Amino acid sequence: MDFNKLKLFVSLCLIGITLNGYSQNHKATYDIHNIAFYNVENLFDTENDPEKNDEDFLPEGSYAWTEKRYNQKLIQLAEIISKLGAEKTNQPPTVVGIAEVENLKCLQDLIKTAPLSDYPYEAILVEGPDKRGVDTGLLYRKDLFDLKKYHAKELWIENAYKGFATRNQLVVEGKLEGEEIAFLVNHWPSRRAKSHYREEAGKLQRSIIDSLRQVNPNMHIVTMGDFNDDPTNKSMEKALGAVGSKNELNDKNYLYNPMHKMYKKGLGTLAYRDNWNLFDQIIISKEMIENEEGLRFYKAEICNFEELKNQNGRYKGYPFRTYAGGGYAGGYSDHFPVVIYLVKKQESTSL
Repeated sequence: MDFNKLKLFVSLCLIGITLNGYSQNHKATYDIHNIAFYNVENLFDTENDPEKNDEDFLPEGSYAWTEKRYNQKLIQLAEIISKLGAEKTNQPPTVVGIAEVENLKCLQDLIKTAPLSDYPYEAILVEGPDKRGVDTGLLYRKDLFDLKKYHAKELWIENAYKGFATRNQLVVEGKLEGEEIAFLVNHWPSRRAKSHYREEAGKLQRSIIDSLRQVNPNMHIVTMGDFNDDPTNKSMEKALGAVGSKNELNDKNYLYNPMHKMYKKGLGTLAYRDNWNLFDQIIISKEMIENEEGLRFYKAEICNFEELKNQNGRYKGYPFRTYAGGGYAGGYSDHFPVVIYLVKKQESTSL
């Protein structure tokens, strides 16, 4: 039996979880995939791009962003990404959505960095109109995910404030475990803008998902991102239509947000003025709740590893940032990453 299948089988038995209608006494094995999202906070290279406002992130810029600091951030991020969900799967993620990255080169540099370089990762990014020059991207393992196509949609809002421009909504289609699936990566307008802007982002995301499912009703959907809103905000519940209870799922409300219950418990992925927000979320379509034989949602987690936290001071326990208080701190990001697990039942077996 494959180690990952055995490990998941044993863990399901030990914690007494019933999955796909099978009790802990039913001897079945599962393929398991860790699907992650991480806002990596301003992953810029050190080269000036005249089309972007990247002047702060240059060796002579206000952040004194040197090649040494860039490489150090790559090393730290590669190490963390390799750990997302690995405790359960014994391997790095199958797919990772990324926010706040300057360009495709940064993602390519990232996947060339150990330990990610030990795995066959590929990177996707479509340049968008964001004034700061940050975009959303996707890393995927080509040995596990079969890429078919990708594109991005820009968000433009009527009567927006002067100079408004925000990140693309990235759409990546392919096959996982032989099943059609789409991964959508988001970074919605910041809270400097009114709720209306994120509600419009939610409507665009929902229209993209509706279109995918209209073309292929069997398409599984995984939408992820830094939504700059919590699971209970209008942009998430109304505009996107993501529900927090499996009992609410139906043909109209077909998106399930497993982060909803976490937020209700006071958990979060970033902190501001002593309050936690859960802006980083991964949302799935209802088939992955209801499937008996196909890809199925197992659980979701916030990956708040100790090294990702400030260890002392006023902001102890908060995310350990690369820059803080205007100075270089040498940390990772102002967000914690998140992960979900998708499983697929294989042949019945016995130990």
